[in-house]
Amino acid sequence: MLRLIDANFDRLGEGLRVLEDVARFLLNDAELCQQLKTLRHRLVEDIHPLEQQLLAARKVREDVGAFKGLPGEAKHKDLPALVIANSRRVQESLRVLEEFARLSNTPLAIKPAKLEHLRFEVYELEQKLLSKLLRQDKLSRLTGLYLVLDTQALGGRHEVEVAVQAIRGGAKVIQLRDKQYSKAKLLEVAQKLKKVCTEKEVLFIINDYLDIALASGADGLHLGQKDLPLSEARRLLPMDKLVGCSTTTLSQAVRAQSAGADYIAVGSIYPTLSKEDFKLVGLDTLRRIRGKVSLPLVAIGGIDQTNVEEVMKAGANGVAVISAVLGAEDVEGAARELAARIEQFRSTGGSEDGESNL
Repeated sequence: MLRLIDANFDRLGEGLRVLEDVARFLLNDAELCQQLKTLRHRLVEDIHPLEQQLLAARKVREDVGAFKGLPGEAKHKDLPALVIANSRRVQESLRVLEEFARLSNTPLAIKPAKLEHLRFEVYELEQKLLSKLLRQDKLSRLTGLYLVLDTQALGGRHEVEVAVQAIRGGAKVIQLRDKQYSKAKLLEVAQKLKKVCTEKEVLFIINDYLDIALASGADGLHLGQKDLPLSEARRLLPMDKLVGCSTTTLSQAVRAQSAGADYIAVGSIYPTLSKEDFKLVGLDTLRRIRGKVSLPLVAIGGIDQTNVEEVMKAGANGVAVISAVLGAEDVEGAARELAARIEQFRSTGGSEDGESNL
């Protein structure tokens, strides 16, 4: 029995270490990394009293299952598959130990109920890791020009035509925002925009409305402070969909990160004509949020070609605009100029001599 216990604790530690390194090095998620690390350390403490006996009982070369890969074993095709495989490894090992902990002659001092509880913890951690990984590619695209396609700012122009022009100019994200259409009309527009964005490999985000985001297959949902709570949106959306949140203060941004936001919009950075009840937050607030929040930050409010570089320098990963593009006669040209300035900053780190200061 000692050999069985030893083998399963080895599998546990190995699987948890793989998951921990994914959280640490690939997702840069301090909270998930700490949860996995704590779980691994708890198991090490539990097995410590048996450690010498387990080592003495280990017989690697006599193990009939050692050094014999199964025919069905193959390379993991991607990171999500790797996470699933190692999560299953941990869960199965915990279940084996749980069953043998119920025997009257077991050397295990760990209660079966504790092992069961740990197994359910791993189920939840697997879901969180997988969810983060599935959204990682989308998050990597929140680094440039983010167009808020406000239907009231279109001046009668067609939503899809304007979106296509902006995308040709370099927009990486299109967010549909509307306060006047019926839900039926809005869904029709959203479905058309989603089709175009998918074809052009551009993210499509719905503002405010969870039902429209779900029905249109949008890549994400953007919420304000008075909208559906972030935690509920995260629960109801598919795990590969993004949730963004508008903030005006450091405390709001920190709460949004804790509640499950994937990215945070900060603004209004400058005075804007696109929103009547805007709150001016300025670059200092953006810098403070950057210092406390690890999520991608999208700056919004009064940003144009004249100030976009200083916004990026203050810590924004991306820049959201309305009038700077929709207010231009040449939508594609305005988008191209903004996108080029953002890309130039990202490639040089804001350094005039072309050397990155980051």
